[in-house]
Amino acid sequence: MTLDDLRVFVAVCRAGSLSAVARDLGCTQSAVSQHVRRLEKQIGTALLARHARGVRPTEAGRILQAAAADGIAGLDGALRRLEDLVRGDAGSVRITTGATTVRHFMSEAVVGFRRRHPNVSLEFQTENSSRSCFDALAADDLDLAWITIGGPVRGIEQRPVMELPWVLAVGADDPLASRPRIDTADLAGIRHIRLPENSASRAHLDTALAEAGIAIRSDTGVADWDTALLLAELGLGHAVVPALPGWQVPGSGGPLRLVPIPALPPLPVGWAVRRWAALSPLARVFADDVARSCRARAARQQ
Repeated sequence: MTLDDLRVFVAVCRAGSLSAVARDLGCTQSAVSQHVRRLEKQIGTALLARHARGVRPTEAGRILQAAAADGIAGLDGALRRLEDLVRGDAGSVRITTGATTVRHFMSEAVVGFRRRHPNVSLEFQTENSSRSCFDALAADDLDLAWITIGGPVRGIEQRPVMELPWVLAVGADDPLASRPRIDTADLAGIRHIRLPENSASRAHLDTALAEAGIAIRSDTGVADWDTALLLAELGLGHAVVPALPGWQVPGSGGPLRLVPIPALPPLPVGWAVRRWAALSPLARVFADDVARSCRARAARQQ
């Protein structure tokens, strides 16, 4: 059993495909299979089970995956921090987040951090949900994940940064656009542009609506908040979205209005890491910079 065997096995479990990992590593599928077979031979049981769309870990495979992912991530992080220590101010900070998060939450902090630490590499890995960010954080050599704060996740520490109020995005000519606020009962009549089913923000919104006894119809789905706003602006429906830093609420001018929905509980967002105590100094500085920038922008917005 080698470290490479474990790395490849964890990658296969995450991708659910031998061929996908082979492409990522630039090797043959046979070479990937050999890594897995060596592990299975040493452990004495099957670690992967085939299904119609690829492979998934067996019960033994899940046990090994969880232990290996934690160990590899910790070892990689330690090695990288040692390299940073040797090189002084040089180093890297690796962040996993959603496709639009950098623009909405991190733009000011990234510019300020780069000016103060010109030799530090900032690396962003895009995922499509908080759950995917958790998986990437556990499986890869990543420092930070920007996520929607939710329930406890094994092996992950979450730290809220801010709470985002909800708004209804509507075209300027929509009857609801002139309202100073939207009550939850008003949402029953909207044509909802829904967020992705696997997103934490969608789950948070669905729970709040269910608790309020509100059912809303939807015939349009999107992958991110920005697309929801665009479709609302085009008059294709109404988007219930969190008010992001820098947005004007209510919206003023232009073809789109953002009307507050104060009765909906705000959406908590922030950082997730494997262990805060083990973060590199540079990663801590970046995390603090983003938190400070978000809070300052939210204060200016009020």
